[in-house]
Amino acid sequence: MAALHITDIESAINWWREREPSPDGITACAQVRALAEVYALMVYHHDPECDETTMPRAARNAWLAWYASTPDAPCIAICSTSQGDPVCKGCGRTFDEVQHWTAMSPGEKRATWRRISLAGTAWRFNRYAERALERDHAAREAAAASEAGA
Repeated sequence: MAALHITDIESAINWWREREPSPDGITACAQVRALAEVYALMVYHHDPECDETTMPRAARNAWLAWYASTPDAPCIAICSTSQGDPVCKGCGRTFDEVQHWTAMSPGEKRATWRRISLAGTAWRFNRYAERALERDHAAREAAAASEAGA
């Protein structure tokens, strides 16, 4: 089993805070309290990761609810491992990660997402991200031109 990174615990806390806001600005929902306990212990022990299998049940269930709201696979349907590459140029996963994705635990999947996100070398993070930025820039220019002509 893989370890959950502290940034995932933090993201889950923030997701729950947005989903079930505090009624008085002080009180947190049960899911936030469960995750915050894990987070606090990680900070106290200077440990950036916790074991997904030994988390308290309430914290694990809260984390899994957040996890279910995240994209599952990083695949962008351009798989170069099928062409013999050891690492997919499209998503950045290794051949074994692509082959065993459905059998991986949520923690193992998040560890893979973290690794490929930090590397940022896969096409999902550069070529397609650049195209999206260009498209957004073009849309903003078109909107500005439309407003100027109006």
